[in-house]
Amino acid sequence: MAKDPVRVLVTGAAGQIGYALVPMIARGVMLGPDQPVILHMLDIPPAAEALNGVKMELVDAAFPLLKGVVATTDAVEACTGVNVAVMVGGFPRKEGMERKDVMSKNVSIYKSQASALEAHAAPNCKVLVVANPANTNALILKEFAPSIPAKNITCLTRLDHNRALGQISERLNIQVSDVKNVIIWGNHSSTQYPDVSHATIKTPSGQKPVRELVSDDDWLKGEFIKTVQQRGAAIIKARKLSSALSAASAACDHIRDWVLGTPEGTWVSMGVYSDGSYNVPAGLIYSFPVTCRAGEWTIVQGLSVDEFSRKKMDATAEELTEEKALAYSCLS
Repeated sequence: MAKDPVRVLVTGAAGQIGYALVPMIARGVMLGPDQPVILHMLDIPPAAEALNGVKMELVDAAFPLLKGVVATTDAVEACTGVNVAVMVGGFPRKEGMERKDVMSKNVSIYKSQASALEAHAAPNCKVLVVANPANTNALILKEFAPSIPAKNITCLTRLDHNRALGQISERLNIQVSDVKNVIIWGNHSSTQYPDVSHATIKTPSGQKPVRELVSDDDWLKGEFIKTVQQRGAAIIKARKLSSALSAASAACDHIRDWVLGTPEGTWVSMGVYSDGSYNVPAGLIYSFPVTCRAGEWTIVQGLSVDEFSRKKMDATAEELTEEKALAYSCLS
């Protein structure tokens, strides 16, 4: 039986991440090799011509799973009937701009897109916010789309999670697929805490703790954390452009695991609405370790948290609390 197509919205679709992301979605990387999709692409009016060029290329690629393309600068048209929304469009911080200026631009973007999703998306629409400040943009979206369940609004920290896996695999010269259960706690910013306390590596003699195999706590508590926190800046320095391919790939991983489930015994990191787990203030969008089943995520409970981790987790929660206050001040 052929499946009904799923409508996937990508905002900022003519931008760099969008250009990397839409072919992945059309190829089945996000929702599976047997799931037809209809792509909804939204961008701002100045990008309309470029957006149309992306649509032409999607037609030219003749993707068997792609059953239709909506390319528009109208938020209502873009949001109508969508089952999955990947919010890549946002206002990037430019040199000399204050945080509050960037925040107020993004607050107004996410407020209006929330209203369009609220009124026109499919009832159980799953939302992933990629544009920075991702956690706080997601929180604003949640505020202004009250009929979308809070559990359906998430932000991307899977990129940081994957970066952490990559650093461990490089350090030990092993396959990245043999590393699992790192955690990104907190904000998708340089205060995030990449934590390997519970991470393991598949070896011929079974799962072994990362800490044991790396056997260099100074590196794990120092350079490793810093490298993951600042990887985005390192890529901008090298490419003169921000990470697009890896961000698009992580967005696909995030939605795929959320919709199709995480493997038994494996968790991933997602920015989700805090319920107070691990003494993280409720009401923030904060990155936690989660498992997914039947389209629902669940925070992994009962993990031990040492003093070093506690401090890092609290510091990033504090930053998110400040960001939240800044965002709300932009609303008044």
